[in-house]
Amino acid sequence: MEKLVNDFSFGLFFWQIIILVVLVILLKKFAWKPILDALNAREQGIQDALDSAENARKEMQNLQADNEKLLQEARMERDAMIKEAREIKDKMISEAKEDAQREGEKMIQQAKATIQTEKNAALADIKNQVATLSVQIAEKVVREELSTKAKQEKLVEDMLDDVTLN
Repeated sequence: MEKLVNDFSFGLFFWQIIILVVLVILLKKFAWKPILDALNAREQGIQDALDSAENARKEMQNLQADNEKLLQEARMERDAMIKEAREIKDKMISEAKEDAQREGEKMIQQAKATIQTEKNAALADIKNQVATLSVQIAEKVVREELSTKAKQEKLVEDMLDDVTLN
């Protein structure tokens, strides 16, 4: 350290300070200002990018919220449509059952009426056949009874006895 103090020259020191000051001024004017401007521009660009990213993130959150809201509305609408379709289906099924039951009852009534009509027709036919058979049997019996003269006279007398005169 003594050697440094012994070799110290004020002239050299003075020129070195002037060169340093001139160098600092030149650097400030020509280098630092453009470097600082570039750094400021880069800092501003980074800040703008961060702001844009933040805005994009907020927009994405808003879009996601909107999408969730739309999805929820779509689900509710879908559920309402499904519920309405089920109600329509149930209504159609119940109406079809009622129609089928009415139609079945109508067919049963028509069948009963047809059966009753056919039954009455069959009874009338049987009565006619019984009457015809009865007349035929009666005719055969009467022929048998009236085959002889004596039997005819006896029949007339029995009939006259049955008839009472007032």
